Amino acid sequence: MKYAYYISCINESMTKELDQSLFLWNSQLGIELVRLDEGTCCGGSNTDFVHPNVNLVNNARNIALAEKLGLDLVTSCNTCLLGILHVKHEIDSDPKKKELVNHYLKKQGLEYKGTSAVKHLLWVLNEDYGLDKLKAKVKKPLTGIKFASFYGCHILRPSHLMKGGDNPNAPRSLDMLVEALGGETVEYASNNKCCGFHTLLVAPEESFNVAGKALVEAVEKDADYIVTPCPLCHMSLDAYQGDSMAAMGKDASIPVLHLSQVVGMALGLSEKELGLGKHVVTTRSA
Repeated sequence: MKYAYYISCINESMTKELDQSLFLWNSQLGIELVRLDEGTCCGGSNTDFVHPNVNLVNNARNIALAEKLGLDLVTSCNTCLLGILHVKHEIDSDPKKKELVNHYLKKQGLEYKGTSAVKHLLWVLNEDYGLDKLKAKVKKPLTGIKFASFYGCHILRPSHLMKGGDNPNAPRSLDMLVEALGGETVEYASNNKCCGFHTLLVAPEESFNVAGKALVEAVEKDADYIVTPCPLCHMSLDAYQGDSMAAMGKDASIPVLHLSQVVGMALGLSEKELGLGKHVVTTRSA
């Protein structure tokens, strides 16, 4: 199995341990990830409002780089997934937009054809690789560990773009992955809500309230960890956890992991290898 791996800005800078984990275990599963080092920022759901055509060309270029390799594009960031999928849908639905982006891409020797699928790492593991096959690879089952799965909104909505098979009102894909690794999952109301990351700069109090509600619910459900498929959700729930708990009037904490780290745990990698001690809220034993 081989994919073009889209490198998100956040994993290049503030959450390096998430990609570090992924590239430590992907070969164990026989998954080859070709880093798209020439890729550019997806725009974080913001450039579309500032200059739609720039957003189109930038993300069409990211997909075209994968197409040049003859590979599907995979990302481990929900926001990158949404941004790139949105552009793919726009271009595939409008020949004039396809002509526009290719006018600019031609200058770099690229062409957007629409042949490469855009996927999330979670979808690759669940659907392309398969949970039964993944379960057979587990070296250190996560037995007795309770996880609160926090999906984040950008991997669930809008549902017509998302091909992960989840019901956005009652998602199960991340829970199924955790269970295949031997872990237990807990149900809580905020698992499919926004993490508040995109409002941090303009409405921090609201952001802390949104994240805080999810954190408190997970703690009250006696979860040992929160697991998320998105590095931006990870940052919001981990780095700003103190502010969010304070907004809820709570003095509690819960470690937050990315799905790449949880998979690495089950495949036998150490806490140091997975960078668990680099989080603001460290694991119970770190």
